[in-house]
Amino acid sequence: MKIKILTLVSLTLLSGLFAGCNKPQPLVTPPRPALVMLVGERGIENAMALVGEVRPRYESSQGFRIAGKVIERKVDVGARVKKGQVIARLDAADTNLSAAAARADVRAAEASYALAEAEVERQRQLFLKKFISASALDIREAELKTASARLAQVRAQANVSGNQTQYANLTAERDGVITLIRAEPGQVVEAGEAIAQIADTREIEVLVAVPESRMAEVKLNAAVAVKMWANKQKVYAGSVREIAPAADSNTRAFNVRVTIKDADEAVKLGMTAGVKFNQQDAQLDTVKDAQQNAELLIPSSALTEADGKKIVWVIDGNNKAQPREVVAGQFREDGILIASGLQAGEKIAIAGVHTLVKNQLVTPIIAPAGVTP
Repeated sequence: MKIKILTLVSLTLLSGLFAGCNKPQPLVTPPRPALVMLVGERGIENAMALVGEVRPRYESSQGFRIAGKVIERKVDVGARVKKGQVIARLDAADTNLSAAAARADVRAAEASYALAEAEVERQRQLFLKKFISASALDIREAELKTASARLAQVRAQANVSGNQTQYANLTAERDGVITLIRAEPGQVVEAGEAIAQIADTREIEVLVAVPESRMAEVKLNAAVAVKMWANKQKVYAGSVREIAPAADSNTRAFNVRVTIKDADEAVKLGMTAGVKFNQQDAQLDTVKDAQQNAELLIPSSALTEADGKKIVWVIDGNNKAQPREVVAGQFREDGILIASGLQAGEKIAIAGVHTLVKNQLVTPIIAPAGVTP
């Protein structure tokens, strides 16, 4: 009986031992990858990049200097023209008639002047012989002066009428390409109405709108890099040619024109271009401003809110996420300025901050320069 009891106890202990061996072990959660950045470096690494439109530096609208009916259009949109080339013509029948009438008036005035001149000469001979009085001679000389003035007047009018016949032809004022045509044969146009638009393609530039908070990074004649969206592999050299003195009333941004120095045939008007302001002066100014203001710039994606407090997740030396309350300053297009709560050189998470928990182990991945989530 004693042996049976010992046997039962042994079996019970063995079954408990085997049951303990088969108990599942708790799962170990692997560190989560986290995109991070070092505070205080992004403002220096990332130069401002903006998107703009390719435009010609010189572009003019041209129209006829007289009213009339269009009878011919010699160019189409996209055609290249030379200075003096005829673009369109008006019906010149009326202007030709006006010019002919003016020439007839000139001939009549010339005849009147010749007659008055001959009459004065005869009156002078008679005056010398005492056949007429001085007042009679004065009258003839006054008539001669009137005839001379009348001749000058009709000659000027004839010149105007002659010019009117030339104005029936609309000619290009510069070498360039036709970007707009608003005239078709049979159309009646007014004097000064825009008929064609000519763009000078020898000087190409990019128009970009710079936010007012980033104007400190734009310097006149500063070097920039330009890329076409159609071909992002090629980089063109450019320089800041013009900075608007006032912001646009609608966008509150400043229009900046950037000249492309080495534009080729691949650069077309109206294309979308990216402009990177990468001058060293702007970077130094950014560093100086940050030092003077004692504020650190972080991406807006790095800031979250919990219990009404502004929170940034700091990755400590053990690669654990720690929430930290900060005081946010100015919100800008390129991020948020942190007035206090962070120190330069600290590592913070900049993506997926809403899913982090305190003391969560992460695998930091430093965000490349120019990458913003």
